[in-house]
Amino acid sequence: MPTLAITNFNVVCATLGGFITLFGLVSYLFKERLFLSEALISLLAGVTFSPHAANFIKPLDYADGSQSNLASITLYFSRLVLGVQLVLAGVQLPSKYLLREWRSLALLLGPGMTVMWLSSSLLVWALVPNFSFLSSLAVGACVTPTDPVLSNSIVKGKFADKNIPKDLQKIIIAESGANDGLGYPFLFLPLYLIKYTGDSGAGQSGGARAAMGLWFGETWGYTILLSVVYGAVVGWVAKELLHWAEDRRFVDRESFLVFAITLALFIVGTCGMIGSDDVLACFIAGNVFTIDDWFRLETLDDSLQPTIDMLLNLAVFMWFGAVCPWATFLHNDVIPLYRLIVLGIVVLLFRRLPVVYAMHWKIPQIEEKQQALFVGFFGPIGVSAVFYLYISLEFLGEVTVDGVVREDAAKLQDVMTVVVWFLAICSIVVHGLSVPLGKLGYHLPRTISSAIESREVDEPEPFRISERIQQTEEQILRQRHRPPKEQRGRDESPPRPVFRIGGSVIRPGHDEDGDPAEFRSDVIPIGNVPNRISNNGGATPKTPSIHNTE
Repeated sequence: MPTLAITNFNVVCATLGGFITLFGLVSYLFKERLFLSEALISLLAGVTFSPHAANFIKPLDYADGSQSNLASITLYFSRLVLGVQLVLAGVQLPSKYLLREWRSLALLLGPGMTVMWLSSSLLVWALVPNFSFLSSLAVGACVTPTDPVLSNSIVKGKFADKNIPKDLQKIIIAESGANDGLGYPFLFLPLYLIKYTGDSGAGQSGGARAAMGLWFGETWGYTILLSVVYGAVVGWVAKELLHWAEDRRFVDRESFLVFAITLALFIVGTCGMIGSDDVLACFIAGNVFTIDDWFRLETLDDSLQPTIDMLLNLAVFMWFGAVCPWATFLHNDVIPLYRLIVLGIVVLLFRRLPVVYAMHWKIPQIEEKQQALFVGFFGPIGVSAVFYLYISLEFLGEVTVDGVVREDAAKLQDVMTVVVWFLAICSIVVHGLSVPLGKLGYHLPRTISSAIESREVDEPEPFRISERIQQTEEQILRQRHRPPKEQRGRDESPPRPVFRIGGSVIRPGHDEDGDPAEFRSDVIPIGNVPNRISNNGGATPKTPSIHNTE
């Protein structure tokens, strides 16, 4: 007998499929007309279907009721999306772009990221009560990288094509791709110091010397440098193998188009197994894979990669809306709500904008002050921040004393969970609404002023009787004292003819008789003179010269 099978799998498939289907029906309207980002729409959908509202999506049930398992699922999902996004970001860039634009990228990734890290940390330290500066550095490191997923919403589509120069789009893509992987050194410097020096180094041995040794050796050597080398090698080998297979016609079109995405999955898996930086390796591999521009040009008009990219983006932000700890923003023991709101505002304003504006004259792609303000403001916080948050929570969970998480590490976990999630939500909402609100603020005053002006033009002039009477009397007197037409013909020389080559001559204003100039019969076009038959013999008069003065 048929029965309803309302299982989690069926509900998730129906909810996710139904949302993406309905969104697809109006996607052009939302993205290209209203300029709303798909990340914001997916986030709102995730909140709607989450346990906080409709309760269709139950993340904790999928994790067997374990917060640790839920954190692992969110971390792995974020890794997957970032890996695919960054390989595609590398593929989008022209040949040898990182080598040609290394000066601009060095400024944005060196001084730029450092100032962003320090400014975010100082703001967190100032607004979170009873919080050490060392712990604030860890929180600031999570929100330092700009998110490549949200950056795509401002460098792709109708708005970007009309308003953002191509060179500026490329530098935004390159920066957001590279700084995601380079967030590890900023994050693990404070984390190692907290582990080995915090709370007098309880439960750990080695002190600051061990912390710095691990930061230089493990973070820079094993995590960063190894990932760069690994990504470059894998990208080069993949390029050569694809060339070889394509030359011999061994690969079909479908496999060719999906090659970059499968390459991303391979790098995420293998880098995860060796414990290196899979995010940076994916970006480097994407750049090396298209170093000769062959694959990029072959797939320039392809829609498969953007389609898979869109599906992943919709799914991950829908998941974020469901797993975000919304209740902790109101009820927590680390920071009151009013301070949290102020923190969100000042971080979005001062985390990135001042340093980009100060350096913009050294970056050729940023030509104007308006572009510097745009690049400085649009440094979104999103998937990468959540990724680094759960990397930090996993690391701090291992800082224990007698099998229990140390007190300072536990407090840092609580602060990071509240602050990083709140800043990510603020960025998704603010940057998702900035373009439509900016367009509205630009067009609304012009629309109102145009309506007022058109109203003033359409309104008739007030009827002034005295002026009309005076004007009529002057015309009558002028007509009375005007000599007869024959006398005027003898006393006044006829107006000189005007000659021209080409189209019609249109003169503004009026002549002496009050006739419009464009209707004067003495305007004679050269090259189009009519044959006039004289009364006495039918001879055709000579065509006057262009220098004729009579």
